[in-house]
Amino acid sequence: MHRIVILGAGTGGTLAANRLRRALGPHDASIICVDQDDRHVYQPGLLFVPFGRTGLNELIRPRARQIHRGIEYRCDVVESVDIFAHVVHLAKGGELAYDVLVVASGAVLAPEETEGLTGPGWMEKVFTFYTPDGAAALAKAMATFSSGRIVVNIVDLPIKCPVAPLEFCFLADAYFRQRQLRDRVQLSLVTPLDGAFTKPIAAKHLGGMLSERGIELVTEFNTGEVDGTGGRLISFDGREVPFDLAVVIPAHSGAPYVAKSPGLGDALGFVPTDEHTLQSLAAPNVFAIGDATSLAVSKAGSVAHFEGEVLVENIQRFLKGEPLDASYDGHVNCFIETGSFKALLIDFNDEVEPETGHYPGRVGLPLLKESRLNHLGKLMFQWFYWHLLLPGRNVPGISSAMPLKGKDRPVAKRREEVAR
Repeated sequence: MHRIVILGAGTGGTLAANRLRRALGPHDASIICVDQDDRHVYQPGLLFVPFGRTGLNELIRPRARQIHRGIEYRCDVVESVDIFAHVVHLAKGGELAYDVLVVASGAVLAPEETEGLTGPGWMEKVFTFYTPDGAAALAKAMATFSSGRIVVNIVDLPIKCPVAPLEFCFLADAYFRQRQLRDRVQLSLVTPLDGAFTKPIAAKHLGGMLSERGIELVTEFNTGEVDGTGGRLISFDGREVPFDLAVVIPAHSGAPYVAKSPGLGDALGFVPTDEHTLQSLAAPNVFAIGDATSLAVSKAGSVAHFEGEVLVENIQRFLKGEPLDASYDGHVNCFIETGSFKALLIDFNDEVEPETGHYPGRVGLPLLKESRLNHLGKLMFQWFYWHLLLPGRNVPGISSAMPLKGKDRPVAKRREEVAR
């Protein structure tokens, strides 16, 4: 019987474990999932905490309860991985041998990498909503903020949920309008990108929405220091952005053990991974999923969901000695909350930018367009997350391959795709 070890019980690790248990019987494989704690956080919900629209008690559940029967859960810290001996070294549990390893360690906030970020002013006038404690502390600060400049700063990329900083700006705009304080509050988004988003079509659209709401966009700003005492962001080229309250998305890295394990990770602690098969480039019996990979794809829950189908198929093929399925196309979709109980939806992959139309087909949710329907979709995603995505269930009409039906594609592009 094969032993499959999954490192991480977040989104990617949990859905991978559950999908594998559905695909492989108890006599085919034993599955062990390891994580350092028993708190599974619904991370998209943290965005709403600073605005009083949800509480942490609604976003956190025990990890072990999200995992199917027949999967062993171990609460332990991973020290390192020996990819040559096929062994995981644990802090409490000694060694754990594997036939197949799945690295689902996610991305880790690294605020200490930015000078001054966790110094004076941290959790007083400098916050992040990317952690439960940070989101809760920011909620108190937002409730008492009545005038001045709020700066939302992306320190560096990649980050989890790249649209979340934009969403925070839109929600802050609506929040202060509702409190009749918007004319006294200046909002700025400060980013290392040259626009509001990584994809040109979406960047232009989202940049226009920021402008319409009077939200300043400061681009190509690479934060080198956060001066909490003086209320300044300072870039490496010497530019400064003053603030009264800073909402910072710190630099991210991979899990520490990935960088410490010879051959497993890159300099940032992410796992170099084949972009289509999700097999690690380090060893054929190692796979990676979600935020743990070094792939140039958004670190979002939908990505882990779409990757999960291909990952599980390829682990089964690997165990049978069959060629791997190279069908993952970088499919991503994200709801973007825009305030006033509206949201827009973007859907794209490695080759196709976010476009207008509908998802998942000609009849469906509107793409790249604000609507209340998309807002309801954003809210419903939390139910979808706990009851469909994490349990590893297939959703009819939604697959890992990005659908082209329903998208408003130029005729020339459609002919080119048919020709291919």
